[in-house]
Amino acid sequence: MTQARPTSGRRLTILRLLALLGVIAITVFIFAIRDRAEQLAAYGYPGIFVLSALANATLILPAPGWAVTFAMGAVFHPLGVALAAASGATLGELTGYMAGFSGQAVIENARTYEKLLGWTRRYGALTIVFLAAIPNPVFDLAGIAAGALRMRVGLFLLYTWIGKMIKMLLLAYGGAASIDWLQTLSR
Repeated sequence: MTQARPTSGRRLTILRLLALLGVIAITVFIFAIRDRAEQLAAYGYPGIFVLSALANATLILPAPGWAVTFAMGAVFHPLGVALAAASGATLGELTGYMAGFSGQAVIENARTYEKLLGWTRRYGALTIVFLAAIPNPVFDLAGIAAGALRMRVGLFLLYTWIGKMIKMLLLAYGGAASIDWLQTLSR
């Protein structure tokens, strides 16, 4: 007797369920280690990458990874900090995309989500790049919208990285400039 292969609809449902469970597991894990996460910055660029990925992988629960990017810009070369932080942040944002892909995203502000869904549908890349480039609490919703609209994951990652790189460059160079400025004041 042969077993019936799952239909494409059933496979999609299984993938969506796995994506949702993955998002929940990652969020719970990050929340559980939040007190120890900043120690990763002591490992240089790889630590900044991991910390940024963890900070951006949370949904709903905030994690201030941008503060580490700002501070580390004063310690390491700002371009290297920005590259590590933007790359980690981009990878972390996959949780929002997966939540949208799963079709089971919990949306607290449905009105904002509907606007972002419309912008993402209409402007795609520009919406993702713009929202990734500015500090804001709604980028998770943009990732959810991109996943729900089935934006190709490679394009989502590219657009997110471009926007995150802009933001992380500003933060890292801002951190470096603030140390220079403080040293000038202390003379």
